[in-house]
Parts: sequence; structure tokens; C-alpha cells
Amino acid sequence: MGGTGMNEFREPASYRLRPPIRVQEESGGLYLLSRFPLKAMKTHSSWKPVFCRLSRGDWVPLEEIFPLMSGTDPWKVESFLQDLLRKGYLEQNGLPSLFEFPMVSVIVPVRNREVDIAACLESLLRLRYPLDHLELIVVDDASEDRTAQVVSSFPVRLISVPKRSHASFCRNLGAQQAKGEILAFIDSDCQADALWLSELLPAFREPRIGVVGGLVDSGFDAKAVDRYEKVKSSLHMGPWFKRSGKGNRFFYVPSCNLLTQKSLFVQLGGFRTDLHVGEDVDYCWRVQDRGFEVEYRPRGRIFHRHRNSLRGFCSRRFDYGTSEPLLQQIHRERLKTFLVPPGAAVFWLLVVLSLWEAEGSLLGLSGFWALMDAGAILRKLRSRGLQAKLSETLFAVLRSYGAFAFHACAFVSRYYLLWILLLFPFIPEAGAAGIGMHILNGLGEYFFKKPDLKLFAFLSLFTLEQLSYQSGVWWGCAKAAFFAPVNPQLSIRLSSE
Repeated sequence: MGGTGMNEFREPASYRLRPPIRVQEESGGLYLLSRFPLKAMKTHSSWKPVFCRLSRGDWVPLEEIFPLMSGTDPWKVESFLQDLLRKGYLEQNGLPSLFEFPMVSVIVPVRNREVDIAACLESLLRLRYPLDHLELIVVDDASEDRTAQVVSSFPVRLISVPKRSHASFCRNLGAQQAKGEILAFIDSDCQADALWLSELLPAFREPRIGVVGGLVDSGFDAKAVDRYEKVKSSLHMGPWFKRSGKGNRFFYVPSCNLLTQKSLFVQLGGFRTDLHVGEDVDYCWRVQDRGFEVEYRPRGRIFHRHRNSLRGFCSRRFDYGTSEPLLQQIHRERLKTFLVPPGAAVFWLLVVLSLWEAEGSLLGLSGFWALMDAGAILRKLRSRGLQAKLSETLFAVLRSYGAFAFHACAFVSRYYLLWILLLFPFIPEAGAAGIGMHILNGLGEYFFKKPDLKLFAFLSLFTLEQLSYQSGVWWGCAKAAFFAPVNPQLSIRLSSE
């Protein structure tokens, strides 16, 4: 573990504009303009020197940005930069500021993983964090192998549970005896990056942050399943910073890479011990209901040893699926909705009708509709004083239409592929359309996420995942006679531009 002198380990944070964001000054206002999604953000004119410097395209150290905002509290400057990072306008390199090192208790539940726990603890002992501010706690869930003996050989605190009680109980027990003001949860089949805590802890400088989590990467690539999990694991939350909010009340981070304030954890009663899957989702939702926010910082990375047998792969997806109806029953105020942008809906309706009726005029009308939609957005942008070209606005509109189609295909593939396959012999036309949507969804995932797999292997595993997950969802829905997860409310979303 690191000593108290941490500066030698910390590469200072630096920022740059995320391509192809551009800065535009109009009518006394300073705007950040994104081509896709097409959006603009107005900032105070005092930030002009900073954005002029960022516009050069290279990385700008935080220490060079502070003098450009003389007279402004450095914490407010960094907080605003972090907000732009979450909104997709900036990229970050290096570590964010951490002026104080809180006491952190890292809690690892384990059962029958004598090999994995050794690798996990070795990674935690390599953390670049002050030793006198770090506590390592392992809670052994009545292991029947040599796990306890292996843990005892490390300089960590071992808590033994005499009877199997599952991971949620073990995490809560570890938290009860922890000394830290921050609880950091990691699973025994995971290994932490050396800068794991240093990347995530700065989030707690904002009092409203109750939970922060990071990227769950795959540490293995021996099998096709390993390489699939590296890009498509349900624990993989993506490459971009995210935060919960009013428009994202379903947001969560997985418990294998989750940090939280101990005081808040105690107030909420910790993880629900009656949930063996989805307890992390439930906890994050309760955190949000209490008025706090959940943040995801992908640079706070751990490496997870996924189940790489096909049986384990499918059974885990099935288990995840069964948790969805259960969680939505517990949190009934979180109504699942399917967002429908009117412009995209009309466009695709015209396209489908033109293909169904073999009527070229309807296809031409869909193009005219897209042009009208782009023109309306362009007028709104120009009413703000922003200069944009019709061609790039039309391109952004068509990309948004494509994103909606991909989202619709993803929903059908995620929840209805099983029924499509069962009904295909009886309704072949509808079945073919549904299978086509599934394949389009799989092709999109393949080309967006670029797995180290051949296309056929990826689509095969993707199909197994979808079938396994939705089987769990439908099983859970039928068992509870509660079908909200597969029957979302339609919500018309008007363009914000």
C-alpha cells in the first residue's frame, strides 16, 4: 500500500474539449456546441480565456486553468469542469484533486474463493493510498475450502460468519465494524487498479454525492465469453462519466465497485439481505430517494473474473432478469417508460409504410419530414444567436432517428425475442420482423463496442444473453403476476432543442 506521501503517485488532472465540441461566441454569450447529440450549453463570459485555451485541442493541466479564472474559488472551477465532463463536453486525463484523505474501509465478502481472494487482496495491498487511512476487511461467508486460511496470511481484518448468509449480509456486517467514514465495496473475484480509490474518492467533495462507482472491466480474455463480457457485461456501465438525476431515476452502480458514505449507509440500513441479486440497484435507488446522487466515474477501475462457462453465463443472466420485476415491485414509484420522440416516430412510420405498400412517395415524404424537423431545430439554434449549417443539423437529426430505431430494436430484443421465436411458425411475417430487429440490435452492439470476437460468435453469445435474461424477467413477472417490466408506459418526448 502507498505511504503518506501521495503526490509522487498523482498525475494532476488535465482537460480538453471532447471532439467534435466547438466553442462559439454569439450576442455576448459563450456557447459550447455539440454536433451529436445536437445540443448547446451557454456559459458565463468569464470562462472565455479557459475555453480559448481548451480550443487548441491539447490537454490543459488544471494548474494552468486556475490562473485563467483568477478571483474564482478553485473548487468551484474544478466542480464546473467536472460538470462539463459528465455532460460530455470535456475529456479528462490524470487524477482529480483530493486535498484530504478520508479514512476508507474496503469490505470484501467471500465464500469458497481461496485463489481469487488472494489475487484480490494482493491488488488491494498495491493501492496507492495512505496506509494509515485505509482499513481492509474480509467477511468470510462460511467457506468450506481454505479461504479463511488464505485470508489469514494477509495483513487484513477477517470476520468469519458461522452459517452461510450471502453477500448482502456480509457487506452489512463488515460495515457495522468498519472504522472508515467511507465504505468501499469490492467482490472477492475482482482486482482493484492501483488508483481505484484515488479516482473515485474526490466525488465525495460534493456533499450531495451519496454513492460513487467505477468501471468494472474484464481481467481475462482466454475464452470467447471473457472477451464478450469485456464489452457487454451487465456490470460494465460504459466509458463516460454519469450521474443520477430527475431524468435517470433508474441509475445505479454495481456493488462490486461501489463507494458510499458510511453515515448514509447506516441511515438506510445497508443492503437488503432478502435480495440476493439486485441489492445494489435497490440501495442506489434508496440513496436517490433520500435526496443524494449516485455518480459513475469510469476511471475508478477494477477487473472482474466473470463466469466464463456457457452455463454460468446463462444462469447469471437469468438471475439478473428475475430481479427486475422484484425491484420494480419494491419501488413502484419508478415507472418504466419508453420514450418516443415524435419526429423520429413519424419518420419511421412513413418509412415502414413505404416499404409495406411499396410506395416511393411515402419514402420521399419521410425525407421531407426529416428536412422539416432539421429546419425547425436550426431556427431555434439561430434564434439563440448560434450559427449552424443545415447539413450538419440534418445529419444530427437523422442520427437521432437512428438512435431511436436502435433503442426500439434493443427493447424488442431484450424482452420479446423468446416470444418472437415461439410464435414465428404461426406468424412468420411478424416473426421475421422481430428477428430482424434483434439482428440489427446485435450488429449495432458489435460495431459500436468492437469486441475481440468474430461477428458470428458475438451474435451467438448476444442471443444467448438476451434469451437468458428475458426468461428470468418473464419468470419473475409470472411468479409475481406483475408485468410492468415488459409493459412500459409510452412517453412522448419533445425535442429540447
